[in-house]
Amino acid sequence: MKPTLLILAAGMGSRYGGIKQLDSFGPNGETIIDYSLYDAIRSGFGKVVFIIREELREDCIQLFGPKLDGKIEYDFAIQGYDSYLPADLGDVNRQKPWGTGHAVLCAWENTQTPFAVINADDFYGREAFETLARFLQEDSNPDVHALVSYKLKNTLSENGTVSRGVCTVNEDGYLTDVVERTKIERLPDGNIVFHDLGEPQILDDDTPVSMNFWGFKPEVFPEIEKMFHAYARANFDAPKAEFYIPKVMSNLMEEGKGKCKVFTNSSDWFGVTYPEDKEPVGQALIKLVKEGQYPEKLWD
Repeated sequence: MKPTLLILAAGMGSRYGGIKQLDSFGPNGETIIDYSLYDAIRSGFGKVVFIIREELREDCIQLFGPKLDGKIEYDFAIQGYDSYLPADLGDVNRQKPWGTGHAVLCAWENTQTPFAVINADDFYGREAFETLARFLQEDSNPDVHALVSYKLKNTLSENGTVSRGVCTVNEDGYLTDVVERTKIERLPDGNIVFHDLGEPQILDDDTPVSMNFWGFKPEVFPEIEKMFHAYARANFDAPKAEFYIPKVMSNLMEEGKGKCKVFTNSSDWFGVTYPEDKEPVGQALIKLVKEGQYPEKLWD
């Protein structure tokens, strides 16, 4: 069966100052999601699930529905604060969604095939979609998942710190560890550092990092639910705590319930974290159009 693409689009966009997943970046007003959809369709994906907040549903239907009708099946999954929360915990006090791992769980009912997961505000390139589509169609082992990694030096913003899943990969190409680092930047002396542990810690420029382009088999959903229930119970009174996808993969590996093949990627990557990122992203898309990698109007 053709794989499904899950798009993480429920974020609040606090640092961007708006709903960046619906903002225009391309030469004819295209969103970054538009380019991901275009690449997914031509790479062999059979369905798209937008994971969103309820208040974004109508905007997403109006913006993407006419483009996708007749080209690919699409659906919407709602990431609510109480979605998949243990019932005995009662009313939840949250200031933001529960995180990317919880977002994937919210798409369980919409997803019957092997699936890929991407961020709404990241441009990944055609090669990445083709790589994961091929893996998801050819590898039938329910316990083997995948990640498309990028070199850290190619994923930074000139406008502030970024969050990245820092990966350790063994000689066989499988993930052995992934740690979410939330304050990564390049210093004036040229070093890339993260600040999570207080004193700056240096990272190599070529460190493989996750940009949340994962591939999973559908058998993973019950495991994610168990993990999220445990996490929610432990963090119920922490309104900003987030359950990340790297936590899911780390737990699977630690418990011997899964492993992750890491694919290195040479495609262009760029994304949007801050308002100042909008102009360079638009310029990068125009460059790709001029090179012939994308038509000037994606959906003509």
